[in-house]
Amino acid sequence: MQRRDFLRNTCTIGAGTVLAQLGLLGAHAQSSAGDYKALVCIFLIGGNDSNNSVIPYDADGFAAYSSARRVLGLNKSTVVPLTEPDGSARFGLHPALSQLKSVWQAGDLAVLFNTGPLLQPLTREEFIANLAGRPRGLFSHPDQQRQWQTGGGAVAAGTGWGGRIAEAVVGLNPVSAVPAMLSVGSSDIFATGSTSRALALPISGSFGLQGADDSPASRARLTALGQLLGLDQQSELIAAAQQVTSAALEQRAILDPILTGSSVAATFFTNLNSNIARQLHTVAKVVQHRERLGVRRQVFFIGFGNFDTHVNQTATHSLLLSQLGPALKAFHSSLTALGANELVTTFTLSDFSRTLRPNTSGGTDHAWGGHHFVIGGAVQGRSYYGTFPKLQLAGPDDASGEGRWIPTSSVDQYAATLASWFGVDAQALGEMLPNLRSFAQPSLGFMR
Repeated sequence: MQRRDFLRNTCTIGAGTVLAQLGLLGAHAQSSAGDYKALVCIFLIGGNDSNNSVIPYDADGFAAYSSARRVLGLNKSTVVPLTEPDGSARFGLHPALSQLKSVWQAGDLAVLFNTGPLLQPLTREEFIANLAGRPRGLFSHPDQQRQWQTGGGAVAAGTGWGGRIAEAVVGLNPVSAVPAMLSVGSSDIFATGSTSRALALPISGSFGLQGADDSPASRARLTALGQLLGLDQQSELIAAAQQVTSAALEQRAILDPILTGSSVAATFFTNLNSNIARQLHTVAKVVQHRERLGVRRQVFFIGFGNFDTHVNQTATHSLLLSQLGPALKAFHSSLTALGANELVTTFTLSDFSRTLRPNTSGGTDHAWGGHHFVIGGAVQGRSYYGTFPKLQLAGPDDASGEGRWIPTSSVDQYAATLASWFGVDAQALGEMLPNLRSFAQPSLGFMR
């Protein structure tokens, strides 16, 4: 973080804690304070090609896919079929995601079809004639990243729906030095609330002051620093800065032993050294010590990419998915070992999907609606949600002639489904996701 951001973030975290103590926040929380739930958002930066992540496996569907995908089409013999309870396999996964098959078979993986930013339901005819409102900045990285993370509407400017969800249930969290919102490796608007922002955690190394250790000299310096922080409290500016530093030291004392110590998850992450694996291992460490931290609700944000595959997509996409798949499997196994599989729900977001038709550089270009994964013991898994697009260029689901799918499920519905499970009631959902009222079905039904 920049110094000014740290100052602002830590001050607002403190404000949120005070409001929670006064009972002014969290009025919409449904659950009791005796349970634990966490949301883990994995943002696939750059626009993941979901057309090659989830592939039709039936004969007609695969033929339509192969015809349009051309040089980027996968060989069917390499596609990993997802067998449904009735024994059929309508869809399959990219071979680099093969480790997710066991998660699917366990009933802990759901696939959400053709989801993206929408202001209201939109047909191809309405889109072409511009008869209904379109989200702004379609096919643009910064615009669609922001829409995915804020919920697509102009609500609570500068906040993300992860942050708004966390603040809606802040009353369920006991007062703790550690905030409910944590970002790992990267920070973005998703976990930003109106009164608080996420605390950024490193994916390796220690968390705290450089040179701080258990030596007598280090302890003496920390003691002296603590004494200095108690001086000159008459100035509001100095007092605020000292409170920020004191809070940082308190968070360091709690989190550094957790992040640098051994973990139950280490066994499952052995030999996994990718960026996404290290980030998920960090989250697993925090979840392991949830009772020690004294929190009942947590929101984690992870960024992983770059999925902006305009050139040479086959190799790049395979490499990225070969890191994502094993990391998700290891995280799922870790949560199971920790007895937290039903308490943590992991889900993917991304800027957009990619065009079904490849470009002339062996890659794909920016599109719109895409498919996403939701993982956890509370997920109604081994099933699909939403509507799979008709893989026809310039067809009924294509916003152009390149295979840019007009979403049939919205970010707001996606967020609302997760938020309801997290403990947010219907009234609060309508306030934090104002576009939700435009859709007849607020929940997409993938959570138990």
